[in-house]
Amino acid sequence: MPAKLSSASRSATASPAASSAGFPVATSPTVPVVPFEARIAAGRKLRDTTPRGSHAHVGNVDRDVVELLRTSSEGRVDALVPLRYGRMLASPFAFYRGSAIVQAHDLAGTPHTGLTLQICGDCHLANFGGFATPERTLIFDLNDFDETALGPWEWDLKRLCASLVLAARQFGFGDTLGVEMVRTAVQTYARRLNEYAHMPTIALWHEQVTFERMLDLAQSERVREGVKRGIARATGRTHENVLPKFAQQVGDHWQIRDAPPSIFHVHGATTLFGTEDDWLGLGDWRTLFAPVYKSYLNSLSPDRALMLSSYTQEDLAFKVVGVGSVGTRCLVLLMMDTHEQPLFLQFKEASKSVVSRFFKSASSKHDGRRVVEGQRLMQAASDAFLGWGSGPFGRSVYGRQLRDMKVSAQFELFRADGFREYAGLCGWVLARAHAKAGGCAAELVGYVGKGNRLAQALVHYATDYADQIERDYEVFRKACRDGQLEARTDADMAADFIA
Repeated sequence: MPAKLSSASRSATASPAASSAGFPVATSPTVPVVPFEARIAAGRKLRDTTPRGSHAHVGNVDRDVVELLRTSSEGRVDALVPLRYGRMLASPFAFYRGSAIVQAHDLAGTPHTGLTLQICGDCHLANFGGFATPERTLIFDLNDFDETALGPWEWDLKRLCASLVLAARQFGFGDTLGVEMVRTAVQTYARRLNEYAHMPTIALWHEQVTFERMLDLAQSERVREGVKRGIARATGRTHENVLPKFAQQVGDHWQIRDAPPSIFHVHGATTLFGTEDDWLGLGDWRTLFAPVYKSYLNSLSPDRALMLSSYTQEDLAFKVVGVGSVGTRCLVLLMMDTHEQPLFLQFKEASKSVVSRFFKSASSKHDGRRVVEGQRLMQAASDAFLGWGSGPFGRSVYGRQLRDMKVSAQFELFRADGFREYAGLCGWVLARAHAKAGGCAAELVGYVGKGNRLAQALVHYATDYADQIERDYEVFRKACRDGQLEARTDADMAADFIA
């Protein structure tokens, strides 16, 4: 059974109030400050009720995978759900990326310490990447928070570890490397967590894993060259540089290029959408989109909203993103300032977190706000234009910049040493995010220790759960073959568009 966090281990700002998004907010201290060493001891005591070896348990895997996937597809654009399944068919790892609901269900049946904090909720290795801070520093961090919520810290670490094993298998390295990656990630998590537990609060909140630090710490010239290539790719992905690729000038304005099914304009004659999702084709898109944009601006700081007032809206298109997000509503807005310099903003639908489906915590009144506040809390630095709003039919959305110096790892080019170092980076970033967002780094350090015992348990968990995912993948493939689920390729979907 999960342990409860005793009052002795709470920080000085215990008894927090909850924001309307369900997050804790600071209040006046209501209990005495607990000495640091006492908090360490409180965390260590949690080993009695939740032994670290218990984290080898894979959870409740007696479930209907197909039914869980159907549940996670509810509320999406019906015509795009087959594309989601088609992308998940690519490999067991692709299936894993698209089925966060399945692991959340399973994790609900695993032990946890009772230490709950803001978690990513979908912490697989492909949801880390590089992007620019508002000060234009290139950093490596978590970059997907659609599932963020209050939950057990262990869930993030377990989702990461299982993804490392699945990736090692997919790219031909097998469990020998997969196990090394899990150990590296967990032991790095433990070491960095200890560092952050002893770090002053302001220093912790300013902590960033920059690409320059990655270069300095790279253990081989080959890995160092890979980091340099990542920097070069990121610096080339400014709004100005991507404009010719994504848009073209038509008369006196700019228009986003159609590249279905990845990005396209919504027109009334398209075969993809029903009435509810064809609203942008029912009149002037600027008028129809205005309420969404206004609600988004209201969530930004006044200076950011004022900055955006210098831009004119040029075009709006629908974007299909990722694997697990396929079918959620996502719009790309192209704007220009008076100097003909572009700004691409992305507005994506936010729905209930899979964490909240299986772990009881304060519910969010607005899922867009949940995503934004969770992202701001966990990231070292967030997008300058990160905000939330309300879309048509009461849908929650959140907005941010599109592709501005964003870069993802090219796993297909990795060798074993690159994967090992990447696993360590993920453990490092996750430790920083948990330390910053949780306020209980000392308790976590007391429980985790040096990480060796936890790493051993999570090696068993990750390899056993990767086996389970491969079995689930075969069930999923059979459901697609038998017609229980419809799966379509990108090329097949593109044929549905009317020229």
